Amino acid sequence: MTAPTHIRTDPLPVHEAASTFAALGSEQRLAVLRALVRAGPEGLAIGELGARSGVTGSTLTHHLRILAQAGLVNQTRQGRKIICIGAAYDRMRSLSDFLLSECCADSPSNKANAHG
Repeated sequence: MTAPTHIRTDPLPVHEAASTFAALGSEQRLAVLRALVRAGPEGLAIGELGARSGVTGSTLTHHLRILAQAGLVNQTRQGRKIICIGAAYDRMRSLSDFLLSECCADSPSNKANAHG
C-alpha cells in the first residue's frame, strides 16, 4: 500500500500551518511521527509505536493527543488494540506545500522573467 496522494486543493491557512508546525516542535513528537511514517499506512499499535519511537506510557499518550489534534495522526481501535494509522500524509503534504508555495517568488531571475 502506498501513501495517499495530496488531496487538499485549497491553500493551508497561516494559522493552521502555524499550529501544526507547533505540534511538531518536540523531539519526542517528531520521533513518534517518523516511526509512523516508516511504518506506512497500516500504522502501528501503541505498544509497538512506543518501542520504535522510544516514547512510552502517558508521555506517548500525551504526544499522540497533540499530533492527533494537529491532524497529523489518526487512531482507530482494532479489537483491544488502538492502532495509530500512519501519518496523515495529506496534512504533511499541505505543510510542505505551504512552505514551498511561494518558492523563489522574490528571486531576481523570477522578477526579470515576469517583467521581460
